[in-house]
Amino acid sequence: MSKTNLGCIFQRHVGHERPAIVDLKDPNSPISITYDQLSDMADAVARRLVSRGLVPGDRVGILALNRVEYLAVFFGAMRAGVIPAPINIKLSVEMVAYVLGDAGCQLAFVEDAFADLAPADLPKISFDRDFQNFLDFGPFEAIETTPDMPALQPYTSGSTGKPKGVLLSHTGQMWGPSTADWMQPDGAYLIAAPLYHKNALMVTKSAFFTGARIVLMPRFDAKTYLKAIEDYRPTTVSGVPAMVAMLMLEQETLATTDLSSVTEVSMGSAPASELLLAQVKQVFNNPRIMIQYGVTEAGPRMFGAHPDGSPRPLGSCGYPLPGGEVKLVMDEDNPTDPGGEMAGELWVRNPGVLLAYHNLPEATAAKLPGDGWFRTGDVLRRDAQGFYWFVSRADDMFNCGGENIYPAEVEAVLEKYGDVLQSAVVPIPHAVKGEVPVAFVVLADGAAVSENELKQFPLANGPAYAHPRRIFFLEALPLASTNKVDRRALLEDALKRVGN
Repeated sequence: MSKTNLGCIFQRHVGHERPAIVDLKDPNSPISITYDQLSDMADAVARRLVSRGLVPGDRVGILALNRVEYLAVFFGAMRAGVIPAPINIKLSVEMVAYVLGDAGCQLAFVEDAFADLAPADLPKISFDRDFQNFLDFGPFEAIETTPDMPALQPYTSGSTGKPKGVLLSHTGQMWGPSTADWMQPDGAYLIAAPLYHKNALMVTKSAFFTGARIVLMPRFDAKTYLKAIEDYRPTTVSGVPAMVAMLMLEQETLATTDLSSVTEVSMGSAPASELLLAQVKQVFNNPRIMIQYGVTEAGPRMFGAHPDGSPRPLGSCGYPLPGGEVKLVMDEDNPTDPGGEMAGELWVRNPGVLLAYHNLPEATAAKLPGDGWFRTGDVLRRDAQGFYWFVSRADDMFNCGGENIYPAEVEAVLEKYGDVLQSAVVPIPHAVKGEVPVAFVVLADGAAVSENELKQFPLANGPAYAHPRRIFFLEALPLASTNKVDRRALLEDALKRVGN
């Protein structure tokens, strides 16, 4: 067994008949497998890839919803030194072709529903028809890796321009799960976020490192998610705040569902409102709430528990993990980071920082300024106790009449209003100001407030220039392919509503 190969991250749990996965792709016929069975499948994938002539450094694409075969390919490919490229199934045909071509994938593992997204001339293995015959069961000796050997190549979401391939090392991706201090070996983790996104992959890798069980849904649906909690008794539910907010809107289902197994709610990739956190504590009977912060290119996790045991404040990302470094940079020409409270762009240095962007030296140089540091592009603040808090993405900032506005800061003000469950702020063009903020808001179940009433709250509790000029009410915010709020869709909606 290789101790350096990410494909073997769960191998120490083999031989103990520990349950690994409950696959709910077909909820009427769930599939349960042990770590022994998962390891056998991973070896079978590795053996077949080698027999087809693939060598370390070659790439394979994965284009599917969450399922056990996805993870068998993901870990099995890495055992052979082959680099898996998980692909967003909501990309266009043209963009999927670009990603597969950019990565140089020699083979794609596909779900039949998404097979047509891949180029016709690319060899494909169907999870639905070919996979069992593809497997070549038998022993396989996973390759030993070096610190600079790529393990996987996920792609950024491509919200601006084309997606970028992120080269992540075996060494770095083993470090992240080893720091998962919240994971329990006897725990069960419900995962519905897509496996092509860092959120679900981090929970999966960390659970496997620990020897815990995951309950894997193919995709997120609020009612089905709540039924899975009752049926499979997970101790931890995980996802992004937008997913959890949608759960809170299912009042009838919540009232009749047994949620007593849940002792922890883990949310990452975006801030959560005070009302959402309060509702989560009430619905799940005061669970531990973990707000996770992560970046695909760096860790992806870099915050955890405080070393002296100080409780993490509700809503905080946590305290920097041992083995990694963070600093806040306000001025790149004078990047000092004094102690005490401050805010700035987060720079991180840890074993999980990307090796490079694939075939993009200029983008690599822009994000890796030197000496191992990675620029996240996110603005965070640090409080006097050393806990960090997410503020906003620097790239989301826009200028309104000469004033810089971070949407997340405006959202934070709106979400302090007692009836606001969730909000999202986007900029629209303005003839005089350049751009002005407008907001989309989801109210708590049964709440009623007018647009004018709610507009007065940010005016009274934040800078006047940042108040939303219009507020639109929605039953739920639209989700993008990563289950984060789809800001592009909201911007298009706002432009239609205001007539621009």
